[in-house]
Amino acid sequence: MTLIFRKETPADYKFVEKIIEEAFANEAYSDQTEHLLVARLRNSDAFIPELSMVAEVNGEIVGHILLTKITIKNAEITSASLALAPVSVKPAFQKQGIGGMLIEEAHRIARPLGYRSIVLLGHAGYYPRFGYRKGSDFGISLPFEVPDENCMVLELVEGGLEGVRGEVVYSEEFG
Repeated sequence: MTLIFRKETPADYKFVEKIIEEAFANEAYSDQTEHLLVARLRNSDAFIPELSMVAEVNGEIVGHILLTKITIKNAEITSASLALAPVSVKPAFQKQGIGGMLIEEAHRIARPLGYRSIVLLGHAGYYPRFGYRKGSDFGISLPFEVPDENCMVLELVEGGLEGVRGEVVYSEEFG
């Protein structure tokens, strides 16, 4: 199995959207519209082409990850950050570590682009293995009600969230 990671291209869009639909089809906490969110985000100011990535196995796209610009805001400051949403792997290729490798590759690419942190809404049993911690540990919250353990953040660089507290502000495409 030859696995490569690369930047998504417009020619990939229909394949990626199908993978996202398939990956979230049976997800209990999904509204099954993640593929539509990705399509909206690609056409937004929040989109960062280098952080929309695919995983290929023997030339077939089997996974995708997207990180987009967000801010964390309080009464005094607004800080730039990234949102991880979503990471998807084609069902036949799940449970093989591809999603985790996509996450780690996205982290590796985001650091030299100057980003210091990532925020996500996700499974509390999955993301901590990649260094994600509860947002509440940093004084960071989402703009909607979620269980505390599902709002997670990662410092891409040591001290990346120093002095950062507040509520996440998503781009309008998140709806």
